[in-house]
Amino acid sequence: MTFSSPSASDVQGAAEASKTRTAIAGVPIGELVRQFGTPMFVYDAATIAQRIASLACFDVVRYAQKACSNIAVLDLCRRNGALVDATSAGEIHRARLAGFSPVGDPPPIVYTADIFDRDSLDLVAAQRLHVNCGSADMIDQLAERVPCPRVTIRINPGFGHGHSRKTNTGGEQSKHGIWHEELDQTLARAAARGAVVTGVHVHIGSGSDLEHLGEVCGAVERLALRVGDQVTTISAGGGLPVAYRRGDASMDVEAYFALWDATRRRLQKAFGHPVRLEIEPGRYLVAESGYLVAEVRAIKRMGGNLFYLLDAGFNNLARPVMYGAYHPMALAPVEAGLTRALQEVVVGGPLCESGDIFTQGEGGVVRHEMLPQASVGDHVVIEIAGAYGFAMSSNYNSKPLAAEVLVRGGTPYLIRARQSLDDLVRGEEIPALG
Repeated sequence: MTFSSPSASDVQGAAEASKTRTAIAGVPIGELVRQFGTPMFVYDAATIAQRIASLACFDVVRYAQKACSNIAVLDLCRRNGALVDATSAGEIHRARLAGFSPVGDPPPIVYTADIFDRDSLDLVAAQRLHVNCGSADMIDQLAERVPCPRVTIRINPGFGHGHSRKTNTGGEQSKHGIWHEELDQTLARAAARGAVVTGVHVHIGSGSDLEHLGEVCGAVERLALRVGDQVTTISAGGGLPVAYRRGDASMDVEAYFALWDATRRRLQKAFGHPVRLEIEPGRYLVAESGYLVAEVRAIKRMGGNLFYLLDAGFNNLARPVMYGAYHPMALAPVEAGLTRALQEVVVGGPLCESGDIFTQGEGGVVRHEMLPQASVGDHVVIEIAGAYGFAMSSNYNSKPLAAEVLVRGGTPYLIRARQSLDDLVRGEEIPALG
């Protein structure tokens, strides 16, 4: 069945005004629940396409698939002109299943990591994938398998910034990248192995602001000049901010691109040849497309707190418990049309953990959310949940993984079936003990 799709901004604005939501990407929530059950993740394909298009000023938009790696989402990104980043053998496999070629110019798939595990090194070598090396050891290991490899290197510039200490990927507390003071010896090590360093990549953290992201431009320029005129690619990395709350600053893509384009032009002048400018967004492309739909299964008061307890928990969406991350929420009532007063509630899940609370700040401090009065059987929609939602899901408490649904052109498609109880124990066995 196909439904008409109003703009994401229209729907979001209406939901924020009333704290109720009746549809996602034009599809009634009741219809989604009837077809696919709860909990489920729903993604709006149009939002992902819009976010990719907003970055078209960059030469290459390379999707950091760790944010949401369903092969249907990867296929959608590919069809809209994005290339892809992979951080594991599994992500390489996903990219290939989604139709990305192993080689090309620019490389359709780039393996970016701080190590090679043995499986990923085998795949990279067999498929001749381009590698963005986050350690000098990776260069050594690749050169043992692939003669005279051309690589890019990820450099830790000595500073970082993110929306949480756990998402800060620069500075001496971070494991990521080659330490900037060790660049020269890394280049010498690469040359001794016959490797050619053709690009510089710096990423300081997820959720950085424009000021901190702008500092990366200067770092990349200085580092690229040290690498020399063999550099043909620079990467702005990812970390683009997403507005989770009303009033949060939106990304000024034009201003950000202008900073990077000026950097690129100065490097082109210094090197005497073109330099390709890449950007590597993950969360920015998919966060706003995604919704976690869960059913209210219990409502109870504990002293001064009123709890809405859902059939989804941090096994489905870990960002609040990991980072104290905020997600806007709305009620999707089964019985529409009733006037429902707003009230302060704590929204939690079913897990046997006190930390299984969606409304918490950093450090686990419980906060309240204003939501309409609900009844058991109503649904809560946790919004802006497309990034690091399903991708970080687990089977904790032996909970099956949720279904994933993609809405495209007003039609919902099941892109991952809900895990069954048999799926939970697949591969396990009881050894013969006697």
